[in-house]
This record gives sequence, C-alpha cells and structure tokens, in this order.
Amino acid sequence: MAKTFKYVILGGGVSAGYAAREFAKQGVKPGELAIISKEAVAPYERPALSKAYLFPESPARLPGFHVCVGSGGEKLLPEWYSEKGIELILSTEIVKADLAAKSLTSAGGETFNYEILLIATGSTVIRLSDFGVKGADAKNIFYLREVDDADKLYEAIKAKKNGKAVVVGGGYIGLELSAVLRLNNLDVTMVYPEPWCMPRLFTSGIAAFYEGYYAKKGVNIIKGTVAVGFTTNSDGEVKEVQLKDGRVLEADIVVVGVGGRPQTALFKGQVEEDKGGIKTDAFFKSSVPNVYAVGDVATFPLKLYNELRRVEHVDHSRKSAEQAVKAIKASEEGKTVEEYDYLPYFYSRSFELSWQFYGDNVGDTVLFGDSSPDSPKPKFGSYWIKDGKVVGAFLESGTPEENQAIAKVARVQPPVQNVDQLATEGLSFASKI
Repeated sequence: MAKTFKYVILGGGVSAGYAAREFAKQGVKPGELAIISKEAVAPYERPALSKAYLFPESPARLPGFHVCVGSGGEKLLPEWYSEKGIELILSTEIVKADLAAKSLTSAGGETFNYEILLIATGSTVIRLSDFGVKGADAKNIFYLREVDDADKLYEAIKAKKNGKAVVVGGGYIGLELSAVLRLNNLDVTMVYPEPWCMPRLFTSGIAAFYEGYYAKKGVNIIKGTVAVGFTTNSDGEVKEVQLKDGRVLEADIVVVGVGGRPQTALFKGQVEEDKGGIKTDAFFKSSVPNVYAVGDVATFPLKLYNELRRVEHVDHSRKSAEQAVKAIKASEEGKTVEEYDYLPYFYSRSFELSWQFYGDNVGDTVLFGDSSPDSPKPKFGSYWIKDGKVVGAFLESGTPEENQAIAKVARVQPPVQNVDQLATEGLSFASKI
C-alpha cells in the first residue's frame, strides 16, 4: 500500500528538523507532513558529532542535541513530531524518486506519494575507497557524518587508549577531530596535501596561527602529501598509513575528512542542476513544480554577490529550510515572502579556540591583532577587500558583540581608503560601522 502525504521532507538532517518546526509554526495539519530518513533517529544538530560527542568528559548524547537546540530553540524530541501529527519515517532509504509521478520508493519496496517534496538529502562523505586507495577498507578507518559513525569512533578511542591516530585531511573535520582526539590523549598526526590547513577559507597568515597552536598542543602536522595506502594487523585493523612522499605512519585509528558530495543522484536528469547541486530560485523552488531543495544540495541565487552559489554549512541548512517552508505556505495562500538574502557564515570551535567568518573570502587580505600561537590570549582577525570595499571578515576569540560587528561589516561592505590603516585599526574599524 502506498502512503500519501501533502508534504514530504526527504532527508533527516538539520534542514529536515528546521523545516518541520517551520511547518508546525505555519499550522500544518496532523497527517499532512512526513519526514523520510535513512537514519534511525529524529533530526539532530550534526556539528555536535565532531566536537562534544567525542569529549572524554561528559560527552554529548542524544536526546541532548536534537534540533533546534543548536540555534537556541526548543529541542524537538521524537514525541514533538507525534504531538504535531508529523510522521517520522526512520531507517528508511529511498532508492527511487519519480518527480513526474510524485512518488518515492524505498529499499524495502514501500511507495510514498506526495503533493509537495522538500529535498533535504544533504551531503555524503567522500571515501578513500572511491579513489581506489589500497587497504582503505581496513577496520578502524573512520568517516564522520552520522551518529552511528560517531558511536563507532568513540568506541575505538576508548579501546585504543593512548594510541596513535592519523587524521587525513586539513579542513573542518580534520581540524576539529585532531583537537578532540588530542583531548582524548591520543598521539595525533594530521596529513593533508595543501600548503596550509583550511585552504578554502584561511589565508596563509590565518593558517599559520592554527598550525602553530595545534603543534603546541602536541598535534604533528604533515603537509603537501596524501595517504596512498594502509596496512593491517592480523585482526584486519589498520596498522600503518603509507604516504605518497614515502613516509610510513603507525596508526591505531585513522579518521578521514576529505570533503563531501551533495546527494543528488536520485534526481539526475529529472531536475535542473548547477554547480553540483539542484538549481533553485530565491525561494528554493527547483525547475520541477512543487519540488524544493534546501541545505547542501541547493544551488541558489546569493543576492549579496549576484551569483549562484551552493553553501555547505549548518547555518544555511537551517535558514534555507525555514525560507522554503515559508515560501510553500505563502504560495498556497496567494501571498509572497521576501527573497532569501543570505550572508555566508562559517564558524568552528576547537581546544579553547572559536572563530567566526562572514561574507566572501575574495580579493586582498589584511591580518590584524595578535596572531601569535605563543600568546597566552591570542585574538586576531582578517578583512578581505575587493574593488575598494570590505567583503569578508574573520575573527578568532571574538565576543558576541565583536562577532556581530564583523558580520555587519561583511553585510554593509564599507569602502576602504587605506589598507594599512585597516590593519592598524583592526576590530575598531568594524565597531564603527
């Protein structure tokens, strides 16, 4: 028997939870909405997995970080969905989507029909086995995307007390997990091919601080090479990591963070795509009537820069979901909502550090403040200047007010007469805007 719903959210991540909350606010009726997720748990705040979930003391656990607690909202426990008459269809993988017929088919052969579909399938991790890396299927090589992954990694950390960990990748996951593995007293080595960490965002000046700070915390960093193979012990567990430059690293645990791919395969050839995602308008409507896409999978018009972008970050996952639901409900009532006007925002926390970035990281850069890894209280930032205007701002160890100030700078894009003066003024430039 096919199940039919007015609205179906496909995917059970951050976007799904925030969309469900917005549907409830907009007065969705019991039985109208279903969330279909291949995960076994209700939507949760994914960023917790690379941070508090793996802490050696008082680690975070569900139900502690179900959405929408990550943005200061009410925690949506599984009971919340049933109280609202929203059907949570968990542990259910959709293997076929027929957008013309408005139907979804699960691996178990169930059919789900909908009137309006919200695609919130997010990203999947890129695996080393995708590149044919020898031995990449060994035990104790971990990827982090879902609670299940975090549980397995946590168990391995406990089992390999004081052991050696190798982190492959120097981006978000690499930096956050290297920190948390170090907190668990493992001997940690980070390996990445780029000349510095977080190259998609950090300048060499910003990265020099974090690399120096991590080194002081005991993290060994190897740059400019990649893992090309793994050897195993008699139990099939990883024993060594072979690097392209010929070095061999001992490892009890390997964690890989080399990026993600938007999960759009189900919709190939049925919907217009761009920049690796499903192309949408400013209301997250796709080229197919009654089909919306949000979060990592959406390529949308970024009004501030007048261009199409795809953004992989939790902040956009939350906000795009809310925007899409508001647009869906408004169109049903013959009303309109404001276009999505997003200010790109990224952040991270590790050790005692916490940074925020707003805007666009293009153009020339100015580093300001105390960016010495040896400083007892480092505090520094950077501005990005393009066409004589500040278009992006980064700040480490800012107060809430200072972070608001750099966000405002990135939004307002004030002109800059003198770049040297900007370096001298530093944060005070932002607080005057």
